[in-house]
Amino acid sequence: MTGKPKKAMVLAAGFGKRMRPLTDTLPKPLVPLLGKPLIDWVFDRLRAGGITEYVVNAHYLGDRIEAHFAGRDDVALSPEAEILDTGGGVKNALSLLRDDSFVVANADSVWLDGERPAVARLLDAWDPDIMDALLLLTPVDTAHGYDGRGDYFLDPVSRARRRTSDETAPLVFAGVHVLAARLLEDSPDGFFSLTLLFDRAEKAGRLFGVMHDGQWYHIGTPEALASAGESIRQTG
Repeated sequence: MTGKPKKAMVLAAGFGKRMRPLTDTLPKPLVPLLGKPLIDWVFDRLRAGGITEYVVNAHYLGDRIEAHFAGRDDVALSPEAEILDTGGGVKNALSLLRDDSFVVANADSVWLDGERPAVARLLDAWDPDIMDALLLLTPVDTAHGYDGRGDYFLDPVSRARRRTSDETAPLVFAGVHVLAARLLEDSPDGFFSLTLLFDRAEKAGRLFGVMHDGQWYHIGTPEALASAGESIRQTG
């Protein structure tokens, strides 16, 4: 299949250890932010960007994820008997995705769109002739709750480069991207991170980025969750 992707893989299998005790009995994607589960924030933004079909993986408390989407004809579940990390999770779900390219989003990524939906901007920028992966990147300076050293640089044509261990980068990966299925060819079996694929795409000159023009929230702890809720409430 060619053309603009219409499917998304939502990564919801993680343990959410840093979010304890909230995740002792609830998977992190179902932890509520302003009364709405984190994964539903992601679904709202994906839908606003034009996505119509979804695959969701599950491992930790996977029965709760399955119950959350019960009766949804537009959602297919990809259960994992053993956790596979982000890359392994996507590879495990390829038979459900079945397209040349698709959106991948972390189930705990929370963002507010700018003038146009961020996912729509990603899909408009996606060019499979020159790209294997297209990342949504947000400035470190405006990343709410983030205090790290950034992830990526962008060159004048929006080609992305991951920072080295001794660098500080101006942009952080926002947890949503477009991925070409071909990038998973010859990838490892089992547990591996999507970062491996991003690095392969970068080495081939086929890793690109789009700058997010709205708010983005790093939600790793209960305190960050509360802070994000207060910020969003003030934003209106």
